[in-house]
Amino acid sequence: MTERVKITERAAKIIDQLRERHGELMFHQSGGCCDGSSPMCLEKGDLLLNETDIWLGNIHDCDFYMSQDQFQYWQHTQLTVDVTTGRGSSFSLEIPLGLRFIIKSRMYTPQEQLNLPKIRTGDIL
Repeated sequence: MTERVKITERAAKIIDQLRERHGELMFHQSGGCCDGSSPMCLEKGDLLLNETDIWLGNIHDCDFYMSQDQFQYWQHTQLTVDVTTGRGSSFSLEIPLGLRFIIKSRMYTPQEQLNLPKIRTGDIL
C-alpha cells in the first residue's frame, strides 16, 4: 500500500515532546482561516470530526485527517509532515515552541496511485 501521509524524523521528535506534555495527539488540515493549509497538531479529541473529514493515515501514532474540500486539492500527492522554525497563526500545539508543522508534497507515480488505500470519510478512530 502507498502511504498517503508520512513524517520526517525531525517532526517526529517534536511530536514526542508534545505528547509528553499533552498526551495523545492528532493532526487535522482544514484549508480554513489562519494557517488552514498547514497541518494542526491537537490533543486527540480536541477537534470534533464529522462526515466531511477524511482519515488519511497514521503518522508517529497520530491520526491524520483532512477536510474533504482540502483533499480535492491534495489527492494526487503524497504528503510529508515536517517542522520549521517560525511562529504560525494557528492553534497547533507546537506554536509556543517557536515552531510550526508544514506539509511537503510530491505527486504519486502511476504505480503508487494504483496502490493507494481507499479513503475513509466520517471515520472517527
